[in-house]
Formats: sequence, structure tokens, C-alpha cells
Amino acid sequence: MTEYNYTVIIEREESGGYHAFCPALRGCHSQGDSYEEIVLNITEAIQLYIESLKAHSEPVPAEDVIIKPIHVAA
Repeated sequence: MTEYNYTVIIEREESGGYHAFCPALRGCHSQGDSYEEIVLNITEAIQLYIESLKAHSEPVPAEDVIIKPIHVAA
């Protein structure tokens, strides 16, 4: 079994709960009511995404994300 490492972005929703997505896997999103739930849900979403790519003989993208905080005065 191959292991993959991906960065995910987790955002709090104004209405409550969380939204998460994986920038390296276009369209791979999930949601959850708690932080613990969103981590489990996005992990499962990534696993299913990769399984789908493999089933269709498509390449699994490598992580190519740079996270850089930018400070702006306005």
C-alpha cells in the first residue's frame, strides 16, 4: 500500500461546523460538525479520491503546495 501526504485547509463555517479541502486534489472537499469529524471526513474523502484515480488508471498528483502567510496593511 502506497502512502501519500497532502496538505488540507480547514475553515470554520459561520453557521457552525467546518469545511475542508485538499488543494492538490481538485474538487476534494468535505465538511463536519467538529474538528475531529472534519479530520476524519477529509481523510476519507482523500482516500476515496485516490481510489477513484487508480480505478480509472489516472495519475495520483503529488503535493505541490506552498503555504505562505502574507501580512497586508490597509
